[in-house]
Amino acid sequence: MGRIHVLPEHVANKIAAGEVVERPASVVKELLENALDAGSTRIRINVEAGGKKLIQITDNGCGMVRDDALLAFERHATSKIKDAEDLLSVASLGFRGEALPSIASVARLRLETRAPDEASGTVIEINGGKILRVEEAGLPPGTSISVRDLFFNTPARKKFLKAESTELSHIASLVTHYALAHPEKHFELHSATNAMLVAPPVSDSRERVYQVFGKEVLDQLIPVAASQLLEHPGLPQPPPWRRAQLEQSPGGIESPGANPVEIRLHGFVSKPEIQKLNRNSIYVFVNGRLIRDRLVQHAILEAYRNILPPTVFPVVLLLLELPNGEVDVNVHPSKTEVRFRQQSVMHDFVRDSVRAALMKARPVPQFATEIHAHATAGISLTPGALAAGTPGSEPWRDGYAAAAAQGFALQAPQPPPVSERLAFGVDGIAVEANAAVSLARLPQQFVNGDGCIPPVAEEPEASSELAPSLASLKPLGQVRESFILAVNGEGLWIIDQHVAHERVLFERVLKQRAAQKVESQHLLMPLVIELTPAQQAVFSEISGELNSNGFETEPFGARSIAVKAAPAGVEGPQIEHMLNELLEQFAREEQSLNLERIRARIAASIACHAAIKVNMPLEQNKMEWLLAELAKTDCPMTCPHGRPVVLRYSMKDIQKAFKRI
Repeated sequence: MGRIHVLPEHVANKIAAGEVVERPASVVKELLENALDAGSTRIRINVEAGGKKLIQITDNGCGMVRDDALLAFERHATSKIKDAEDLLSVASLGFRGEALPSIASVARLRLETRAPDEASGTVIEINGGKILRVEEAGLPPGTSISVRDLFFNTPARKKFLKAESTELSHIASLVTHYALAHPEKHFELHSATNAMLVAPPVSDSRERVYQVFGKEVLDQLIPVAASQLLEHPGLPQPPPWRRAQLEQSPGGIESPGANPVEIRLHGFVSKPEIQKLNRNSIYVFVNGRLIRDRLVQHAILEAYRNILPPTVFPVVLLLLELPNGEVDVNVHPSKTEVRFRQQSVMHDFVRDSVRAALMKARPVPQFATEIHAHATAGISLTPGALAAGTPGSEPWRDGYAAAAAQGFALQAPQPPPVSERLAFGVDGIAVEANAAVSLARLPQQFVNGDGCIPPVAEEPEASSELAPSLASLKPLGQVRESFILAVNGEGLWIIDQHVAHERVLFERVLKQRAAQKVESQHLLMPLVIELTPAQQAVFSEISGELNSNGFETEPFGARSIAVKAAPAGVEGPQIEHMLNELLEQFAREEQSLNLERIRARIAASIACHAAIKVNMPLEQNKMEWLLAELAKTDCPMTCPHGRPVVLRYSMKDIQKAFKRI
């Protein structure tokens, strides 16, 4: 008996589900695209438990008759293509015919559908790929699909799903961006507790951005619109076997590229001040299809070259429109990757269009100045570097562009070819702070025949305990009002004043939270903050911990919150920035959120926003206080973000650099 056999239908469907259905957001994407292909103008999505318990999508599209509804759950059954030639110019969002049978094989699915010209509708219930019930029912025109208990029969897949808030955040982000790409349609997203998104149809994308995100976000975006004629569209030449058929046809062979076609681009890109930690805020639609294409992403980043640091990313919403024959969507099972027939043309078109919009939006002198400033500090900026006071930024990175332009390094000078006496001029040597040491305290030293004094006496090696060393430090002054210079018997120390104070405040906030004695300050007027649907999903989970850390918040409308109190030390303008930063960080979290992680992240953000900033002059007593408090902390070596707080140059290193040992 042979060893190779054909897999049963239900096994093949589960294999396909592994490619198509990655998480609840994948189900929403497939069903949402089906609703758009059906010509729907009103789409409603209901979600429970982040999509794990229920995903229901209802539309007012064309619906299906009974036979089509049954046939839709067969593998590779579709109404969108008929033969191989159609694959060369796919006009619909879906075409593979795998989504419905794949979803039905790993969930409990209920389909309700009715075509407008039919007297009654059809109800189909499928449990794990097995049809349980098919019956007629009185239904409104359109289709409603309910997906319950996703991955109930594949516990291994269910185990790897993330926290409910994370899955809900992915769904909210997906629906939000499809709503942005289709402003002429009505979208609604409802969770078990509230309406996360209600977007009635509007006239254009600008109104949709204002409708979904508000005026502040719209003001931070730059509109982009461009068009270009595409020469030589379509395939270069048909294959020989196809050419022979075309020659025998009445029309003959049409010369490819005879009629240039137009490609269009419109959307929004963010100003250089808005920066993100990853590419997750870059959304590209090609003919209404959400894609993740490396070519387009590379073109966008090339447009921002020398405008943004190389390790941060912009916020982009681009919608590309081009003939269906110019893009191949049959590349990936989930249809998130495409291939352009003229890749270099598309790359240059996107890059030049975005670059031109950025150049037009800013005066040239300021633009050139910012390019120079970013270029000089680009390497020293770490991922997540952002401009001060902008959404999504991290304040501990503010100001480092100037302070880090010149790195600190001990280098040995080249020995002079001839030894000669140094001639000191009339001009004195300027010494800042208290760096000068009284010559009266120095013992008399004799100069050797080579013109050098003997090496400094050996000092005992520094102990491994950092706290006693910090306690003995004597501050000398500041470098660019950002780094404290200090000395003790072990050598020269450089302390980053911002992250040092951040470490002190971080441990203080954690101790106050453990004792439930967090200091807070009431605001004169409540601060109203508007949340995106993704942020709203995260806020509902961490709001309790926020209140325990000094915040006092309450719902204020459908998607807004009112902040009445904030932790002590955080300035008013920083409160909204800090909350937006926290919600974005938690929305990107892939792992399940536990209480300890939430508590540490909130404490780190409070400490970061309340700490001493760079480019801030400090008096001698304040520097002494900061070093003393840093010595009392449990972990004075690094800040809550993992960056070093202090650098030490031992006497041995200094003597080596000066060629004394």
